[in-house]
Amino acid sequence: MWWTRKHEPEAPPSVAVNTEPAVPHRTAFIMLGLGGATVAAFGVAAIGSVFSSVFLALVLVICVHPIRRTLERRGVPRGLATVSVLLAVVVLLGGFVFLLLIAFGQFAALLPDYAPEFEAWAASAATWLAGLGLGPDEINALLGDFDPTKIVGAVGGVVGALLGGAAGFISGAVILLTMLILMAADSSYVPTVVAGIRVKRPALADALVRFADGVRRYMIATTGLGVAQGLINWIALAIMGIPGAALWGMLSFLCSFIPNVGYFIALVPPLVFGALVGGWPLVVAVIVVYGLINSVIQSVIQPKIVGDAVSLSQTLTFISVLVWAVILGPMGAILAIPLTLLVRMLLVDSNPAIAWVRPALGEIDEARQQMAEEDATAKAARRERKAAKRSAELPEG
Repeated sequence: MWWTRKHEPEAPPSVAVNTEPAVPHRTAFIMLGLGGATVAAFGVAAIGSVFSSVFLALVLVICVHPIRRTLERRGVPRGLATVSVLLAVVVLLGGFVFLLLIAFGQFAALLPDYAPEFEAWAASAATWLAGLGLGPDEINALLGDFDPTKIVGAVGGVVGALLGGAAGFISGAVILLTMLILMAADSSYVPTVVAGIRVKRPALADALVRFADGVRRYMIATTGLGVAQGLINWIALAIMGIPGAALWGMLSFLCSFIPNVGYFIALVPPLVFGALVGGWPLVVAVIVVYGLINSVIQSVIQPKIVGDAVSLSQTLTFISVLVWAVILGPMGAILAIPLTLLVRMLLVDSNPAIAWVRPALGEIDEARQQMAEEDATAKAARRERKAAKRSAELPEG
């Protein structure tokens, strides 16, 4: 034995030893996960209207849950607290639908007043197309059926798609109101239920609390910033003389719930009406003013306020909007961040074994601290090199 230990060959010092435990069939697990995610996405899309109504009710109840806690701390009976939560949710939801209907009505009333400008624009577009070499038949095929009043119908189709059509809207409203009543009543048991879960599954309980706090902070911050953004845009457009400035400010507020993409949707109508009344100079002014306002709010203020709540990177936020819009339509785009937080809670936050993936999703506080330390070290090294260079250049004696 002593000879064997003495003459046993040693591993070269340059060879790194892999201490990570080997996971058998890693590729198979990845493929199974991707397949399961695909099946789940198709399943959610198949019940999209029901799922959207239920999840919207959950988000609204989460947002107003602090009202219940405040009332119960002050000795208000649970039944009265439940009614207060339900009324608060109905007011929030009714206000949102009311703003949407007002926006559509104002747009329908504004558009006929500018029908001559639209027709003049169509005539200039036909002249421009003719200058490119297109014949009368091609131009007539492109612009012959142009009618400004049809834009109202197109916008109505978008609103109908958002609400799910007449029958879908009624069924969705019934499901939503029913779930609001039931969730508002059941929310009184949430603290006790979470406390019971924490005894056996503390990671899951922490994930549930974190999900609720993240959704609440995101929705409240987004609503507040959306109101500020809409008011500022309204004032700016009114100063520039854009028709329907209040309407486009309201549209800016509604579109603020669609991360990254909503800004471009809200920008289109002011550009169109700016081009009709002021030409290219006013179009450029709208782009500059809107870009300045929204870049400050969405790129500087919003990440600082919402960043700690959602802990999602900008790339993942944009991808989530696209994915959920494909799965659930317009409501998926509006609820993209809460839905992504739900998936994160189920797959990552409730499983301590894969906590290492959190920085890749957007939790970059430790990465920022490490980068700051590395920058400080690099800065000190540069100072030392400059000092050594200056001392070497000094004459001796």
